[in-house]
Amino acid sequence: MDSVTQIDQWPVANASTALVGRDGKVLDSHGHQHRPYRLASVTKLLSAYAVLVAIEEGALELDQPAGPEGSTVRHLLAHSSGYDFGDRTVRFAPGSRRLYSNAGFDVLGETLERAAGMPFAEYLSEGVLQPLGMGATELNGSPAAGATSTVADLSIFAAELQQPKLLDPATLAEATTVVFPGLAGVLPGFGRQPHNDWGLGFEIRNAKDPHWTGSASSPATFGHFGQSGTFLWVDPEAGAACVVLTDRDFGPWAAEAWPAYTDALLADLAS
Repeated sequence: MDSVTQIDQWPVANASTALVGRDGKVLDSHGHQHRPYRLASVTKLLSAYAVLVAIEEGALELDQPAGPEGSTVRHLLAHSSGYDFGDRTVRFAPGSRRLYSNAGFDVLGETLERAAGMPFAEYLSEGVLQPLGMGATELNGSPAAGATSTVADLSIFAAELQQPKLLDPATLAEATTVVFPGLAGVLPGFGRQPHNDWGLGFEIRNAKDPHWTGSASSPATFGHFGQSGTFLWVDPEAGAACVVLTDRDFGPWAAEAWPAYTDALLADLAS
């Protein structure tokens, strides 16, 4: 698959990528697979997974109160608690709008810490990273954006997102289904979306336009991108997931390069 070499043409100092099949095998890769990168908001996928593990273990419930009045764990995961992007100012009533919020994930982390009686980073490590063998991944900071990892580690996580071992498949299916459908909101970097669809910590492509995945990506595609120039998507219809990590912050270069790259990968998969 020559498409993975497209990352060599990007205006970045370092870039690494892997394409992971539904069976968990790496179909192709390019760039240093063990180089650590800042994940920025791709961290949210790992943090959301830890919360889902806690829900299955009974430490948390999706509909328990968390965040502003009227908000729950479900609202926080789905970016619909009403919190501002960066602080705990309440901008909207819970469930009335999709307002992407780092603050909401910080509150999620604190909620889990109280329930589990341990630091969030420790719970993430014991509940997700260690069982999957993701030894190069660390959370040093916010559950919203504070992790570092490698393509090799995130390829393991991409396999987990296609054939879950830590979660009941029904839990992951619920997490990658739209929560509070029909909410409008701004997709960071891509503007207002009349249906800014989100699952439980996972952004869902559906009919968003413009978008950071490709024009050929199925509506069921889910994942996240990070301001540090990173992304992870899973396309269930294509039967594959893609990890990209770079060391250049997201900007117009990424908004142009990423969709074209995804389309090239999907074309190679289909050929």
